[in-house]
Amino acid sequence: MMGRCSILPNEVQFLNGLQQLAETRHFKAWFLDQFGVLHDGKQPYPGAISTLEKLATSGTKMVIISNSSRRASTTMEKMKSLGFDPSLFVGAITSGELTHQCLQRRDDAWFATLGKSCIHMTWSDRGAISLEGLGLQVVENVEEAEFVLAHGTEALGHPSGAVHPMKLEDLEKILEHCVAKKIPMVVANPDYVTVEARALRVMPGTLASKYEKLGGEVKWMGKPDKIIYESAMAMAGVDAYDSIAVGDSLHHDIKGANVARIQSAFITGGIHATELGLGSFGEVADSSSVQALASKYGAYPSYVLPSFTW
Repeated sequence: MMGRCSILPNEVQFLNGLQQLAETRHFKAWFLDQFGVLHDGKQPYPGAISTLEKLATSGTKMVIISNSSRRASTTMEKMKSLGFDPSLFVGAITSGELTHQCLQRRDDAWFATLGKSCIHMTWSDRGAISLEGLGLQVVENVEEAEFVLAHGTEALGHPSGAVHPMKLEDLEKILEHCVAKKIPMVVANPDYVTVEARALRVMPGTLASKYEKLGGEVKWMGKPDKIIYESAMAMAGVDAYDSIAVGDSLHHDIKGANVARIQSAFITGGIHATELGLGSFGEVADSSSVQALASKYGAYPSYVLPSFTW
């Protein structure tokens, strides 16, 4: 018998808000995605800040788990700038943080064999990702590269530390040369797209997916891999039974929770809003549409809510 942590398609519960779920006090830790749940990259969603404050009063531990390619400290600074109180969280675990630690420590068998010279795909408009302290040599010539490091989808890193803005299709052409050389890729943000001010922006997971389709090897650092959920459980000092993950991506947040054997709450107003035919914040998704989409992605939430509101 699987017990309470079994995640099956017919177990989903549709809720209007988090109050009922929070007041059961079953979950000692809540693992919260940020983009598409708490904010849209530019501003908090209506009710998100007050909902966090109410959750905090119940004594639960809250951890941000994000596929952001940025460090955890940068994520917390971003949250503070948007009006969120950092003290409400135990901390943050990001794909970028996990990637940085693995590249720095090299105590994992896979990372231990990785070379030091890399092709670095990063951001330009959103701000380039620093590789300081990692002892890496950024190269532009694929022949000199030992691996690909994908932090962003807007630019190619230069050995000087500067970046050259590039179109997505040009970065994909570089990947074709990298595949031919049979070098691995580390993707520091597995998301395919993310919500940004109501629009969708292409993320590094799209490049990684392309790389795999071309025959390349990819190390996915974040959701849906259970590594990020296990790190969150360790940070909060809880086990799977006492945890719930909240996210807006079926493929990343919900499937990852399924893999980690923890319960999950799917926020329909994020990246799947258009697929679900939702036109405004807080609009309730049709239950059959949600079930069909969950089946399509093979990702089954325990609970479904229109938004992160009380």
